[in-house]
Amino acid sequence: MIHIVPKPTDTPDDNSTGAVIRELERADARCRVLDLGVIDPLNSGLENELVWVCGIRQDGHQFETLSVLSLHNQVINTPESIVTCASKVMTSALLLRNGIRTPETAYMRSETQAREFLLRHGKVVYKPLYGFDGNGIRLVEKPDDLGPGPWYLQEYVPNDRDFRVFVLGGEAVGAITRVSEGLMHNIHQGGIGTAVPIDEEMRAIAEASASAVGIDYCGVDLLRDREGYTVLEVNGTPNWHCMAAPIPKLLAAYLIERRREMRA
Repeated sequence: MIHIVPKPTDTPDDNSTGAVIRELERADARCRVLDLGVIDPLNSGLENELVWVCGIRQDGHQFETLSVLSLHNQVINTPESIVTCASKVMTSALLLRNGIRTPETAYMRSETQAREFLLRHGKVVYKPLYGFDGNGIRLVEKPDDLGPGPWYLQEYVPNDRDFRVFVLGGEAVGAITRVSEGLMHNIHQGGIGTAVPIDEEMRAIAEASASAVGIDYCGVDLLRDREGYTVLEVNGTPNWHCMAAPIPKLLAAYLIERRREMRA
């Protein structure tokens, strides 16, 4: 049995969980939806099962529940990797540790340090530490616009688009470019996505990023500068809007294979 934690942002017109469930059913794989809000992880009755997390609310209850379930079950993605991707600071630290290109980034509580970082770069991008879908991200050009700390800041890389690469089982399987007239190119912020081929440089940096955070599947967001691709973040519960690759089918096959390995 494959137990599925549905994405909380699914809608009837945009149902990522449902798309994968349909592919599982086509493959005659047994699956059911798992509601984390109505189970006691200390007495769940689940053992040696596969739990797929399509999405999660950023609250302590769901993280704790999944962490306990992972003691006796295989959870994809693991709670640890989801937490890592949810924290922009930890993601940046792991990218830097593994020598992966990313815009110069700083995280500080000192307003003096924040101002110095801004003045050194001229423009910086402020991001909420645990934000999603591009919410709360803004361009800062003057020290008085920093707002309250602590601050997670990245150098501003001039661009008119970004790229998302979907990595599954260590392999880049699909990519899009997202274009908008504003700072953020996220689909939820009005960006327009178009499928693009995965070039070798894109493949290498996306796969290295997934390996750095230790995750089964993810969306790696990239910008392109004069030196090549640079990683903005790694999303542990990614959407796959506009990708030409059949992501739901690929995900379903991956889950079925992981379940088969558990039974072997």
